[in-house]
Amino acid sequence: MPSNNNLKSIENWASTLGTRFVEIADYVGGACILLAQTIFWLLIPPLKRKQVFDQMDKIGVKSLPIVLLTSLFTGMVLALQSAYQMQKMSAEMYIASLVSLSMVRELGPVLTALVVAGRVGASITAELGTMKVTEQIDALETLATNPVKYLVVPRFLALIIMLPLLTVYADMIGIMGGYIIGVFKLNIGANMYMRMTYQPLVFKDVFTGLIKSFAFGIIIAIVACFQGMKTDGGAEGVGKSTTLAVVISFIMIIAADCFFTALFYFAFKV
Repeated sequence: MPSNNNLKSIENWASTLGTRFVEIADYVGGACILLAQTIFWLLIPPLKRKQVFDQMDKIGVKSLPIVLLTSLFTGMVLALQSAYQMQKMSAEMYIASLVSLSMVRELGPVLTALVVAGRVGASITAELGTMKVTEQIDALETLATNPVKYLVVPRFLALIIMLPLLTVYADMIGIMGGYIIGVFKLNIGANMYMRMTYQPLVFKDVFTGLIKSFAFGIIIAIVACFQGMKTDGGAEGVGKSTTLAVVISFIMIIAADCFFTALFYFAFKV
């Protein structure tokens, strides 16, 4: 017969597990409701174009330098690391194909999303969280202004537009980083390197990378806005919400990348 202490431990463990499950279900449900509301208000005119352009500037243009630097060094490191093994097999020419496919399919979209989530997602959460704890969002509702329409929709639209564009630039700069290493360090002919870069690429590779970026933009926007709008507890709560938004965004981006990769390259072999 199990002792009372053991039964109590099992009850506590089951209670904690159930509480966590309810919290996760509540969080996911709230985020899905916010996504549905955002799409609804996105389709209802008028659209605040000035706010959208301002957010596109903050999210896209001001994130471009760090995205390009990250992609450049990623392409260079990828070429250097692959050269270590390729040179043993006298297959240096395939370094170009490896870099281009890796950047376009995986590293370009994922690294861009992670950089934007860390930079922009945290900023959105902190901004909306501050508005929440200072009751500015409640003031908007008092003035008959829908907070989702006014605050979430411009950021959502800017992210789903700018993140794929940033990904395109990241892909090109990452390939350029591989080109610098391949041509000037590994002495691969420039024409050969460029031919081996673009020869294996097909439309599906570029298309799937952009689809991933679009999905990542939705994840960053909804998680950051939802976490910001449910902030409480003053300045300390804003800090906790910002940290939690970045962590959740990172986890969901990696999980979504795994899902889309399995879907595009294993379930649908086109």
